[in-house]
Amino acid sequence: MDRTQAIVGLSLVGAASMAVVTLFQTGLVSRLPDPPIRGFDSERVNASPIAYPLGIPDGALSLASLALNVPVAAALGRRRRPGLARSLAGKAVLEAAVSAWYVWQMPARERAWCAYCLAGAAATLGIAALAVGEARPVRRARRIAA
Repeated sequence: MDRTQAIVGLSLVGAASMAVVTLFQTGLVSRLPDPPIRGFDSERVNASPIAYPLGIPDGALSLASLALNVPVAAALGRRRRPGLARSLAGKAVLEAAVSAWYVWQMPARERAWCAYCLAGAAATLGIAALAVGEARPVRRARRIAA
């Protein structure tokens, strides 16, 4: 499996996780099951004010962003597109930073963890590492050609 295929796979896993959160945040489901581990309360985390930046559910924003990775990574898998690879890497690094901030907010503000959010954050961090790795060879090849 190459990096772009892994980005597609992680994006779909993260999107599935965020789809569950979005179902809760939009009222389509009223309960989010949690693992039987102390400290997990996905409902509290996803109903908190911080989960609605600008009044928009963060699960829906994350779902849309992760879904966007799929066609972009698929296009990269077909042939080298340096600008597209760098754009995906920049987007992924920004999203990883936002995910890390949200992970920090869970225990700091809500005193609870969200299993779905942790899965989404792990996928986002993996995507960032893969996307940066995908953009790096493009930069090296460009230097050699110059």
